[in-house]
Order: sequence, then structure tokens, then C-alpha cells
Amino acid sequence: MQIGVAYSEHAQQVWMTIDVPEATTVREAIDRSGILQQFPTIDLDAQKVGIFGKVVKPDTALRPGDRIEIYRPIVCDPQTVPRRDGVGADDDE
Repeated sequence: MQIGVAYSEHAQQVWMTIDVPEATTVREAIDRSGILQQFPTIDLDAQKVGIFGKVVKPDTALRPGDRIEIYRPIVCDPQTVPRRDGVGADDDE
């Protein structure tokens, strides 16, 4: 069955389609994809993974057409980042 694997860093995005056997798990598909060799900074023990935007466990079985996403850790605390009410809000001053 075909599934997708997606990962993004600041300067590079990868979205690949690979063939995996039926009953393959998220972790097995990530291992088969070779993405861990492409991006050695990925730490699946620390980073979350998902299927179509929904966080799942690495032992989740895949279905044909699923897209695995490897999420990067949040690098700033959203509570401390100033909110912007709208694009260009400072332009009127």
C-alpha cells in the first residue's frame, strides 16, 4: 500500500510517497522511508507524529493513503510571544 511521509525544517521540506506492506506501523514506515538518515536531528522519542494532522502513537497501524507527519518541537512559549491582532495593525500609526 502507498503512504506518505512529511517533514519540514526551516529551509527544507520533504514529502515522499513509499510502498509499505499491510499492517505497517507509523514507526516502521518512518524507518523504511529513510527520512531519519536525511534528517539526523529527528528524535522520535521526543517528537510527536501524526496522520493528517492528528497526533498518533508510533505503533498505530497505517491505512492506504495515510500521510505521516513528523512534528518539530515548539521553540518558543506561545504564552510569552506577543499577539498580533491583524496583519498590518501597526501600519495605521
